[in-house]
Amino acid sequence: MATIEQVYVLGIDPGLTRCGYGCVVEENGRQRAVAAGVLTTSLDMALPERLAVLRKELVSLIGELRPEVVVVERVLFQTNALTAMSVGQASGLALASAAEAGAAIAEYSANEVKLAVAGYGSATKEQVQEMVARLLQLKEIPRPPDAADALALAICYLADARGRNLSEAKTSPRLQSETA
Repeated sequence: MATIEQVYVLGIDPGLTRCGYGCVVEENGRQRAVAAGVLTTSLDMALPERLAVLRKELVSLIGELRPEVVVVERVLFQTNALTAMSVGQASGLALASAAEAGAAIAEYSANEVKLAVAGYGSATKEQVQEMVARLLQLKEIPRPPDAADALALAICYLADARGRNLSEAKTSPRLQSETA
């Protein structure tokens, strides 16, 4: 009797004004989008209130989707210090919310995601979005772009996990003894 293995991965493209999310389930090697969208906070609110709203929304989202893994984009460099601060704050909330929920956590840079999804670390946003639609067999590119970026993070994790599993299998003593 065949077993069906499902893995739910939630990608988070952190941002304080717009925080993209995308959940992908992999069932027996096939991926499909389960949810995608954007959490928003109002610029009219004070920073602590915006952070509280975003945290509440992230906790609710993670509780509703119950992913095994939460993948957050790792911010390596931002030219605008204010943008870097707000992205860092949103990233911290996403990481803490995932940890509190007991989910495994992974982080990837934008270049790592581009390489995994589009095959090229300098791919354009449009190229990544097109590949997300193709890989998930969507009729159109996910909108807004933050949601597509979050789905790309989840796809990146699944591709990386397959690579790690294949690498571990090649070095497994059991596999080596079976092929000897």
